[in-house]
Amino acid sequence: MKTETMHQSVTPSIQEPTFTKQTLLGRCTAVSVYLFENLMPDPFVFAVLLTFVGAALAWWLAPNATPVSIVGAWYAGIFALFTFAFQMVIMLVAGYALATAPPVHRLLARIASLATTPASAISLTIVVGMLASWLNWGLGLVTAALIAREIAKRVKVDFGWLVAAAYSGFVISTEGLSGSIALSQATHGSALNIVEKVTGHGLPLSQTVFTTFNLVPIAVLLIVLPIVFRYLAPTPEATLYADPERLRAEDQQKPILEAPDTFGARLDHAWILNVLLALFGFFALAMEFKRTHGAVDLNSVIIVLLMLGLLLHWRPAAYVAAVKHAARISGPLVLQYPLYGGLMGIITTTGLAAVLSKIFIRYSTAHTLPFFTYLTSLVITLFVPSGGGHWAVQGPFAIPAAQNLHASLAGTTMAVAMGESVANMLQPFFALPILAIAGIRMRRMMGFMVVTFLISLVVFGASLLLLVPAAQ
Repeated sequence: MKTETMHQSVTPSIQEPTFTKQTLLGRCTAVSVYLFENLMPDPFVFAVLLTFVGAALAWWLAPNATPVSIVGAWYAGIFALFTFAFQMVIMLVAGYALATAPPVHRLLARIASLATTPASAISLTIVVGMLASWLNWGLGLVTAALIAREIAKRVKVDFGWLVAAAYSGFVISTEGLSGSIALSQATHGSALNIVEKVTGHGLPLSQTVFTTFNLVPIAVLLIVLPIVFRYLAPTPEATLYADPERLRAEDQQKPILEAPDTFGARLDHAWILNVLLALFGFFALAMEFKRTHGAVDLNSVIIVLLMLGLLLHWRPAAYVAAVKHAARISGPLVLQYPLYGGLMGIITTTGLAAVLSKIFIRYSTAHTLPFFTYLTSLVITLFVPSGGGHWAVQGPFAIPAAQNLHASLAGTTMAVAMGESVANMLQPFFALPILAIAGIRMRRMMGFMVVTFLISLVVFGASLLLLVPAAQ
């Protein structure tokens, strides 16, 4: 077997091993490399291809679709999703900035010090990543990457194994408090509140996130994954260690802030402005909770992340610097959401959604619809890796099918979210930020992610079959 070489634009943060034989894990990695690096194009290209596939299906299957109506629906749909797109981008940026605040970073370092062996390092990384991802998917991605870096400075452990453990925590992100699919159904008037558009009412988080069929599989994965991953260590000759000195040097590269020697610079460093704005924001949030009786939606989650980030970075200049750094990873989302909005416009306006929902009704029952929706979601995620964009594609035909079959609307909704999170274990889109922070190539961790995919595939599927109510 040829020696693997890591190519990066900067000096790599890892020490190269010499491979003497190809293990089962190596073969799995080779398959993943071939599928994801040689066959699959950029996620933006997927969005472009899916746009034309949707247009072709509408022209073929929708009863009244014409080229003119399809193009018009696509154009209108692009702009219908702008508000939601910005909400998703600001949530990622705010979560990233919060995770890099000095107090949070120090907390992660203390947590990382709890790991003393490779096995304990892996288990700790998964648990921290899962808990953070459940609270906020953007925060989870960053927290998991940072905890992996901190552990790698202290414990001699295969870096690909460790980063894979960090990303595995993301498998419960769409089932958590910041999952765009669940939150959009709880947000009145949201462009993606398809349940509200179809039925006239939304779904509060108590009917989606805080349900038995959602919390039980999360608890199972929180126990099973940290245990199973402990036994996935690569062979000694295939182990690739992190370079602790390189990681420490990279962490010491702080943004250079202007010294407060002018009136404007003093304002930039005036901590009182951050405190006042945070208090202002939390007061507004309290008033909103009073009006909505404590309902949590996209806007409330974003406000909490922003205000906490302001307080923990303390000075306006420091928070602005953190946000600038965080905004660099949001580019792909900005580019793809308009295309997903256009695709949603095609599916809903031309009547294609109604045609597809009839296919679901023909082969499903009230009991099996969430499970078949889950299997379909797994496939769609490979082409539409964004939760909001995914829901824009699948929601318009899954929810009408659930209503017509009298199936669980909440179960069908969360089935899409579960399929999204499971398939993300093999889809590189959301792995890119964590890989960039950790400083490692995807080919190194993909073999491990197959295990996370298979375990979560079974756990969530079983929950949808056994725990979702048969009728709404």
